Amino acid sequence: MICELCERDVERLTVHHLIPKQKAKQKVAEIPTVTICSACHKQIHSLFDNTRLSQELNSLEKLKHEPQMQKFLSWVKKQDPGKRVRVHRQRG
Repeated sequence: MICELCERDVERLTVHHLIPKQKAKQKVAEIPTVTICSACHKQIHSLFDNTRLSQELNSLEKLKHEPQMQKFLSWVKKQDPGKRVRVHRQRG
């Protein structure tokens, strides 16, 4: 299965709501989602709070072009998709 963010072929994917459920005005079933690996999912939530995710980073393209995510993506693409990637909390 291919992660929509880092494009690595991984065993399992997770569903990321592009607008956090807590910030969405629509029903959960109507919130746009992407399927991404757990490393990317953890990194998104370690870097950004729900307000920024809902207002500024609410599409796959916006996430891919955010400078902190670009740095992570260029690193994670080189990692073995079969191994667990540790993510360090960076949000203040």
